[in-house]
Order: sequence, then structure tokens, then C-alpha cells
Amino acid sequence: MEKVAWKVDGMSCTNCALSIHKYLQSNGIVEPKVSFMEGEVQFEMPNETNKEKLIKGIQNLGYKVRGQEEAPPKKKWLDNNRDRAFFCFLFAAPLVAHMLPGVHWHFMMNPLVQLIVTIPIFIVGMGYFGKSAWYSITKGIPNMNVLVAIGAIASFGYSLYGTIIGQGASFAYYETTATIITLVFFGNYLEDASVQSTQRALKDLVKAQKVMANMIVFDDQHKEIIFNVESNTLKVGDLVLINAGETIPMDSKILWGEASVNESIVTGESVPVFRKANDLLLGGSTIDNGTVKAYVTAVGDDTVLANILKMVKAAQGEKPPVQILADKISAVFVPVVLSIALLTLLGNYFFTEIGFGQSMLRAIAVLVISCPCAMGLATPAAIAVGLGRGARNGVLFKNAKSLETFKDIKQVVFDKTGTLTTGHFDLAAFKIQEGITEENFKMIAYSLEKYSNHPIAKCISTHWKSKEAIKWQHIEEVKGMGIKATDKEGNTYWAGSFKTLGNIKAEDGHNVYIQKNDQLLGWINVNDQIRIEAKEIIDTLHKQGVHTVLLSGDRKEKCEQVGKALGIQEIIAEQSPADKLNKLDALTKISPTAMVGDGINDAPALAKATIGISLSNASHIAIQSAQVILMNQGLKNLPMALGLGRRTYETIKENLIWAFSYNIIAIPVAALGLLGTWGPTYGALIMGLSDVVLAINSLRLFKKKLV
Repeated sequence: MEKVAWKVDGMSCTNCALSIHKYLQSNGIVEPKVSFMEGEVQFEMPNETNKEKLIKGIQNLGYKVRGQEEAPPKKKWLDNNRDRAFFCFLFAAPLVAHMLPGVHWHFMMNPLVQLIVTIPIFIVGMGYFGKSAWYSITKGIPNMNVLVAIGAIASFGYSLYGTIIGQGASFAYYETTATIITLVFFGNYLEDASVQSTQRALKDLVKAQKVMANMIVFDDQHKEIIFNVESNTLKVGDLVLINAGETIPMDSKILWGEASVNESIVTGESVPVFRKANDLLLGGSTIDNGTVKAYVTAVGDDTVLANILKMVKAAQGEKPPVQILADKISAVFVPVVLSIALLTLLGNYFFTEIGFGQSMLRAIAVLVISCPCAMGLATPAAIAVGLGRGARNGVLFKNAKSLETFKDIKQVVFDKTGTLTTGHFDLAAFKIQEGITEENFKMIAYSLEKYSNHPIAKCISTHWKSKEAIKWQHIEEVKGMGIKATDKEGNTYWAGSFKTLGNIKAEDGHNVYIQKNDQLLGWINVNDQIRIEAKEIIDTLHKQGVHTVLLSGDRKEKCEQVGKALGIQEIIAEQSPADKLNKLDALTKISPTAMVGDGINDAPALAKATIGISLSNASHIAIQSAQVILMNQGLKNLPMALGLGRRTYETIKENLIWAFSYNIIAIPVAALGLLGTWGPTYGALIMGLSDVVLAINSLRLFKKKLV
């Protein structure tokens, strides 16, 4: 399977995205992600699929595939809604102005003059709306441009007919054609601008990717030479100099120097962090104070920032459950409106005395005031702002569904080690059995624990690092138990919890037991500290009515010590990964549950929970299993993540209520002629502004209080 990400020009509404989505599905693509707001299409393509055929098919739908180039093509005149609106306005202005009270431009009363002035507008309008409408009809998914095109063609054709038969004064509705096309272009431009503003957090991340870098090279005298290069030309292993005030060009590791680093663009944490030799630097972060020399550890799509961008964009392409209803309605909306417009025309003509011309104007008003885009934009606009605000503050959602699901969370389950506690351990004590030297005991412990990523194991292997180590014939990490190994002589070793002792008699209560061939060699204890922010986070959750649970594989005494200190309501200790999974299953059946964890043994539970939440310094498998990642390496943003999910869903509901209410009210108003003789003009203006209302309401999510 090949991962494909294309930029596609020409998508203007949900119907556009639906047509591409259906086309790809009909060609064997499973679950394509199409975002009309981002103008992106992402999917996994089977190796036997013809990529060129897919590109040609999308282009035959009326869209343009730009491939994967980073820089968009140079814009041409009349290639965007702003230019089209401005061009049409130049011609529409005199058509409308001569109808205003007190304005007497007699030459504009001539139907031929009106025709000449209208033709450029009509050509530009049909080149965009007409072409898009035709493609959408031929593919079975009519979009909103069908409504605009039919309205413009009807008014222009009726006026042209009157001009040809010499009764232009009675049939002249050229200004209707001009204002419809001009105002819809203007509305589309406002919508584009509003939608783009919902993407501002994502744009900040994109900008952070593209910076200049001070690359260090050496001449034949081994003297340093500094070259100023673009960050995207750097390769893994290149040396860079980063001074105060400069942006870190790519993920790097410090070789020399120390600095205060602002990582807020990635983690959302505004307080600078201290970094020294051998510490990692995140690309896109900024050096506040200090100077460092570093070597590049990751470039391009492998950097942390690039992965954040991919994750956010992928999530924007996801459809949350609430979008399904809007999509179903959007798919049949245009045919329904066309039917209502036809009934409006016939009903007004046969059952009123206003005549065909006025009946047609009311039907056209129905066409242009209706807005399927509003329903299509309601969810994506709110999702874009929600995901963007989350990313800007160090909360990453892997999919839009998890953002919406947060509204239902009634309880949060926490792992202990590395989640509620810092995970940075110190050796507290150890005891060795008779018959083994301290040096040999430490060497055995190091040889075993260096193969584990568990925080306790890392503490032991760091403190007791040895030049000598046992070369294992076989070694494995048993989830929830510890490290088991066999040497070349066939001896079996364990470094694990009390459960690994089996029938060996020993006192319980220690962190790690070292044994050889079912004989205890000694035990090790470590100290861990509760995270500074943990108590405040737990209290905040309780105020929000969220039930808290501590679920850990650690001993009951230690779990109760931490749980009581933090005020956690339910404590479940001494659980294996399988036990955790079963317990999570039981908890989620009671009420929707979020699980917060960071270790390998938490991965199954993270996947099983309603929502799995992982810390950014968690194990790779835990991050892969979670739907949400907290980037500040702590619990600080957990309440914000929960609040953001709830507020995003509230915004989606407000948008959908507006979109449905608008169409339910506006269409009958237009059909009954309550907009007057300028009905189509008012309709086009109101339709354009309806999308802007949704975008503005979505943008309020940037400022809403979340906690």
C-alpha cells in the first residue's frame, strides 16, 4: 500500500469533496480522506492501482490535482474568487447604479447596452459556476453551483429573449444576472477568507518548518565555516549553529553549549526549558537565550513538527459522527431546491397575478438564497479551529471523532508510573543475598534492565552502567512482569516484580527482584515523585463531575499512597496488562472512559478505552495506541483537551442549527416573494454571508474558555 497525499484545486464545498470521495471509492480506494477546506486528498492506494488513472478521473470531475509540491502554483488573473468578484463588480456597478433613485443614465436603459455590459460577467460566471455545475451533474452529485448557474442562465436567457424580439424593456433582468454572479463570487471570497482564518494555527506550524539555518562545515585547515542555508536542504548528521533568537531548523541533538528554549510552537508550554549537551531540540522551537552547536537527528517528514502537521491534517480529513447527517442532507439538497424553485415558478405564475417575469424572479431567488455550503461547512470549520487550537497548545488529536467523543467522557483512568508520577526515579535502596558480590549483582541488573524502556529499568541501567555486561542468548520483556533472559550456558535470569518470584519465599514490597535459575539474588527499591500539576488536574476533573480512577500494575501500598495524596476516587492496583484490559472494558460499559498512560503495558488499555490519551514522552507503542497525545510531557493540558472537545461539539451544534434554520426560513421567504423585486440580489448576498456567519462562530472557539 502506498500513502498518497494530493493538493486538489477547485473544491469549494462538501459536495465537491463528496464527489471526489465517491469517485475514489468506486475505484477501489478504502476510506479516502477528502478535505475541501484544506484542498487535500489523502488515502492508501493498493500497489496495483493506476495512479495516473485516478488523477485523470479527478480532473475529469472538474478539479485540478497538483500532486505533492510544497509551493502552490503562481496565481493567474481571474484564477480566484477575489479577482473574479472585482472583475464582475466593474461591469455590474453601472447596471445596478442606473436603477437607484436620482440616477438618470438613459443610455443604460438600452437593452443592447445592458447585454454588452452583462456578457463579460456571464462568461466569467459560466466559466466557473457553469463548468463546475455541469461536471457535478454528470457525476451524479449536483453541487451548489448548479443552483447559481441555473439562476444566472434563467435570468440572462429570459432577458436575451426579450432583447431579440424587440421587447427588452419588459424582459430586462440583466442586472439580476450580473448581481447574482458578482455577489456569489464576493460571498465565496468572504468564505475563503473566513475558512483560511480557521486554519491560522496550522499555518503557524507550517511557517515554523521553513526557516534559514547556520550550517557548519570545515575547510582543509579544519576551521569552521558558516553557511546560511534553507532548513529543507539539511540532512541527518549535518552540524548547525543556533544563536539566541533563532529558530531551531530541524530536530537536533546538542553537541556544545546550553540554552533556554521556547518549545511552545510544539508543546504549547510557554515557559522556556533549559537544554544542555546531549539534550534533544525540537525543530520549530526558538532559542531564547544562549548559543548551541548541534547535529541534525531528523529532517523532513521524520521531524516531530512534521508528524504533528500530518496528524492534524489527517484528523481534519476525518468525518466525526455528527457530520454524517449533514452529508446525507447535502447529497440530496440541490435536487430538492431545484424542485422547490420549479414549484415556486409554476405556483406563482398560475395561482397569482404577478406574471411570468416576477414568478421567475422568485424562483431564481429560491435558487440563490439556498445554501448547501452552510451545512457542509458547519462541521469542518469547527473541527479545523478545534484541532488548530489543540495543536497550538500541545494537544494532538489523531482523528476528528476523538475530538467529538470527549463530550461524553464521564470518567478518566490514570496509570501511575510516568503519568501521575514523574517517571524520573532515584535509587533508594537495594539488598543482596549471600553468595554474590555487589559488583556482580549490579552488573547482572544492568545487563537485564538496559533492554527495557520502563522508567524504573532506565533508572537502574543509568545508575549502574557497566562496561561489562552479560551477552544473552535470548532476552524478552514480559508485559506487566519484567525482563527475562537466558545466557549462553542456559542460565535463566529475571528482573521483575514480585509476581516473577513464583514459589521463592521473599518479602513483598520492593520494586525489582533479581533472580537466577529460580534463586533470589537481591532486590532494588526506587523513589518516584508525584507530578507537580497532578493534584490540580485531579481537582479540576472532580469539579467538572468527572470520576477518577487509578489503574496500575504497581503494589497496592504504593498505589494507595499516590491515590490518596491526589484525592483519586477509585484505586485499582496490582493489575497485569490483561487485567487492565478487562477492567477498562468493564469501566467503559458503565460510562464513556478516557485512559491516560505512557508505558508499553498501557497500550492495550489505551486502545480499549473510549479515548486513549498518551503523554509525548511515552513509549512508541503507547503513542500509537492512543487517540490523543499531550505534547508538554505532562498532565497540564488534560482538562483543556476535555474542554476543547466539549466546546468544539457545542460549536458544531450551533453551526448546524444555524445552517438548517437559515435554509428552512430563507427558502419559503424567497418563494413567497417577501424579498421584493430585488429578491435574487438579496438572496445572493444573504447566501454568501451565511457561510461567513458559520466561520465567525467557529473562530469564537479560539477564545472560548475551556476549563
